[in-house]
Amino acid sequence: MEKFIAGLALGMIGGAMLVANSKKTRALVRKSQAEMKEKIDSYIDEKLASFGEGKQENTVE
Repeated sequence: MEKFIAGLALGMIGGAMLVANSKKTRALVRKSQAEMKEKIDSYIDEKLASFGEGKQENTVE
C-alpha cells in the first residue's frame, strides 16, 4: 500500500512538472516534490525503525 501511495504521489508531481509552463510554477512543483520526498523518506525511516525494534524485542526473549 505504501508503494502505491508513493508511486501515485510521485506520478502526480511528475505530471505537474510536464504540464507546468512558467518558471514560477515549475519552482513551486519542485519545492513540493522535495517536500514530498522528505515526508516519504521520514515515513520509510519510521517504518524501518519500528521493524528493527520489533525484531530486537523478539531476540531478547
